[in-house]
Amino acid sequence: MDILSLIPSFGSAAFTLVAFVVALSVIVTVHEYGHYIVGRWSGIHSEVFSLGFGPVLFSRKDSRGTRWQIAALPLGGYVRFLGDSNAASGKDEGTLGEMDAKTRRNTMHGAPLWARSATVAAGPLFNFALSILVFAMVALFRGEAVEPPTVGTLVDLPESRLEQGGLRAGDRILALGSVETPDYAAFYEAVDALPIGEVPFYKVEREGETLRVPGPYPFPPLIQTVQPGSAAAQVGLKPGDVILALDGQEVSAFSQLQAVVAESGGRALELTVWRAGETLRFDLTPRRVDLPLADGGFEQRWLIGMTGGLSFDPATRVPGVLGALGYGVDQLFHIIRSSLSGLYHMVIGTISSCNLSGPLGIAESSGAAASQGVVSFIWFIGMLSTAVGLLNLFPIPVLDGGHLVFYAYEAVTGRPPSDKALRMLMGAGLALILTVMVFALSNDIFCP
Repeated sequence: MDILSLIPSFGSAAFTLVAFVVALSVIVTVHEYGHYIVGRWSGIHSEVFSLGFGPVLFSRKDSRGTRWQIAALPLGGYVRFLGDSNAASGKDEGTLGEMDAKTRRNTMHGAPLWARSATVAAGPLFNFALSILVFAMVALFRGEAVEPPTVGTLVDLPESRLEQGGLRAGDRILALGSVETPDYAAFYEAVDALPIGEVPFYKVEREGETLRVPGPYPFPPLIQTVQPGSAAAQVGLKPGDVILALDGQEVSAFSQLQAVVAESGGRALELTVWRAGETLRFDLTPRRVDLPLADGGFEQRWLIGMTGGLSFDPATRVPGVLGALGYGVDQLFHIIRSSLSGLYHMVIGTISSCNLSGPLGIAESSGAAASQGVVSFIWFIGMLSTAVGLLNLFPIPVLDGGHLVFYAYEAVTGRPPSDKALRMLMGAGLALILTVMVFALSNDIFCP
């Protein structure tokens, strides 16, 4: 990706920057508030809660003596506790030496081990809680599909693709062809058995009657989602577009498009697209992507970054709150497992290190997600919050996980690491983090 690609077709670089700042600010605020509130509950006093670094743009001191501020560089944040010398919770030896035992208890360095551990762990845990809440809210908003498969609304398709469609909103699909479809798993299996290009027949229940009606192919070459930062996103393809032809050959099903892309070897493809009655043409080049497998491994495939959708939007119902929260937890652990697996396979060299994105890549993804709508952007915030929480738990000095390792050492040995050892380890940790950041930034600029 070159830097000019940060001015994508959906808008300006300013839009991308604003989306990135909003997403990062929400995540950082939640993370730092976790440190602040658990510290307060644990008896550790916060002197400063800062969103951003550098010159202070706005500040206010509350009744507890904490200064809340917004700084000029919105690339992170921090909580500075009583007795800290800096945002990384270094010791202010002079101030600590002048405190009595009671006041020192209200500092990060004089608090009991349990209080310090809980305060540090709260940041990542609050990130995970935000992710679960976001995913649960999206599940409540989108709903869960009603079974047996039921038509909610019919998708707008070109007249040539309707194939004498007889489906109507509210139809309960009892069978597709000769295969009964009591649930979506059976429905998808029935789709796999359909000959591509033929008009399928549906057995439906409509207003108490059982009918056999012709309908459109269940999975037409319809774009349902476009992945932020993908080849499809960069050329301007949008959800709702219908692929009419690929390299001049008519396309009847989304699976045909998948097959051609998978075998493309990375050559450029020409797509003829129907969009709200208008015919458009796009040229795009598939990218080789490392995809996670169910067994924890990865496979390389050529992709253009979009998924297909049904010829109808399924009828949905609102799930229960517990069901939505369970869905949120499942998504959280799926992202954590995939992230750890991806990192491991990058380290051992089985997948490309270009999978590691830096600030430019994350900013581009933020803008692309925002351009696809509020729900897509909120989902992206949930995913990024999981990543930030996970990163902060890595056992690297200067990160929350590094502090937790120090506290574990203290719990086992009965004494904390020496100040000299802490300074050396913190310096090494900072150097490692900066090295990774520079490497990720180089990926943003030089990786395809």
